[in-house]
Amino acid sequence: MAPSNRDSVRYSAYSMAAPSVSPSVLSTDSMTAEIRPIVDGLERLKNPPLAQQRVFLNEEQTTNLAKLALSAKLDRALARRMTSQDAVMRPRKPSAAAAIETEVMSEKEKA
Repeated sequence: MAPSNRDSVRYSAYSMAAPSVSPSVLSTDSMTAEIRPIVDGLERLKNPPLAQQRVFLNEEQTTNLAKLALSAKLDRALARRMTSQDAVMRPRKPSAAAAIETEVMSEKEKA
């Protein structure tokens, strides 16, 4: 059987011990070559002093923060509202169809 160029890990189905994790074939795969710079870049982005400053909120603080965010969103929405374009409710004028309908009704009442 010819050796394959895949980067896989083989587990023994018949072994009762913990599976050994070792690559079956050393890979020169292009996918691995593309992923390596990404992983290296992510490692460089890790900053331990900043990770120590991270805040973990309890349930009450989380709800208070959510309420503050909602009120800020509402304030922004109201600030963007165009007050000059608010609807003005005026009494409706009777339409032509309504006028004909009232004429028909009045004729029936006369009869």
